Amino acid sequence: MNKSFEPPIHWNDYEDIAMALYEKFGDDFTESKIYRIRFTDLLEWVLSLPNFSGTREESNEGHLEQIQAAWVYEWRDNQ
Repeated sequence: MNKSFEPPIHWNDYEDIAMALYEKFGDDFTESKIYRIRFTDLLEWVLSLPNFSGTREESNEGHLEQIQAAWVYEWRDNQ
């Protein structure tokens, strides 16, 4: 896959966001640690992803919960 162009990620691309977070943090966060991440921190991390195109204003608790759950599944898949 050509890494030079990746399509933008939006708030409802939960799996893509989860994969990007897993690539960024690897096994620094286990399942229990992922579920303890404060949403304020998670929001900042998502907004800082290179090809994330959503805005802070579009964020909501439901999106963050879905991202957290997808991240846990991504972490499990890599164990």
